[in-house]
Amino acid sequence: MDAYDEDSGAPRGPDGPTGARRAGALERDGGAVDGAAGERADGQRADGQGDGRRSGGDEAGAGEAAGSASAGPEGASSESADSRAASGGDAASGSGSGEGAVPDPDLVPDLDSAGRPYAPTFPPTAAPSGVAALSPAYRITAAAVLGAVAVVVCVHLAMVFLSLAPANTVSKRHGKAVEAWVYPEFEQNWKLFAPNPLQQNIAVEVRAELATKDGDVRTTGWVDLSAEDGAAIDHNPVPSHTQQNELRRAWDFLVSTHNADSRPVGTRGALSEEYMRRIVVMRLAREADIESQGVVQRVQVRSKTVNVAPPAWSGERISTQPVYRALPWWTVTAADAAGGAR
Repeated sequence: MDAYDEDSGAPRGPDGPTGARRAGALERDGGAVDGAAGERADGQRADGQGDGRRSGGDEAGAGEAAGSASAGPEGASSESADSRAASGGDAASGSGSGEGAVPDPDLVPDLDSAGRPYAPTFPPTAAPSGVAALSPAYRITAAAVLGAVAVVVCVHLAMVFLSLAPANTVSKRHGKAVEAWVYPEFEQNWKLFAPNPLQQNIAVEVRAELATKDGDVRTTGWVDLSAEDGAAIDHNPVPSHTQQNELRRAWDFLVSTHNADSRPVGTRGALSEEYMRRIVVMRLAREADIESQGVVQRVQVRSKTVNVAPPAWSGERISTQPVYRALPWWTVTAADAAGGAR
């Protein structure tokens, strides 16, 4: 048949006289694509897995098959092969993402020997210590004790301050309460500080006239009472207030109430003499050798003052010879011998 003769009535293809052949090819290609799509749909219904990429690949494969039906004779077979390859790759990727995916090792919990996940562990908490470890009752007691101590300390500091401060309205109005709190245990001696620090050692000595048993009168030697107090204080962790201050305060009281001739000034001068006399008589009564020799009739008190030697590196030169100040003889009364008891 000539190429320009009429068609023999065969179905005409879209691109020319070879339409009959291409229609057959189209049926074959379309059947293959539809078969592949049917298998994929059955696979989805069977296992219920896969992702959207598989259905997208099916739709793309069906579109490519339809496009291959309208393409030329040379591109039909190649496009059909490409669509089958693409649909097959999508199916493979879909099945791989559904069942063959490898889990992330960071998301897999650690398991023990029995296959159970380990229980979460937390760092141990430190046990409470100090006041926090006490029961509520003991905490309240400790707080009350600390509060009482703080109040006593504040009151003590206030009293000492008022005793040292210049005269003011508060110290004048509550002077007796301040003195009762401070004296004699908490008295402050500021002679240690400038402008007139004490730079002398002052010792108080006493001697006595005794009436012996045979009627004679005998005078004893000087007894250093300050040295005895110093020996009692040395190496004593808790020396008594009497040993530290009684004799020293009595001598300071006497000196401040007597003139340069050792004569008392006013009633306080006479009181200071009586106070000193009773102290020395009581101290002499503790001396076993004096008590055994006779009865004390009179006593005489003197002070021995020695300047503190300057340090070796100082160029200062002062005398370290003792200077004595002797008071007149005092007659001992019965009240003095009894320690002032009446």
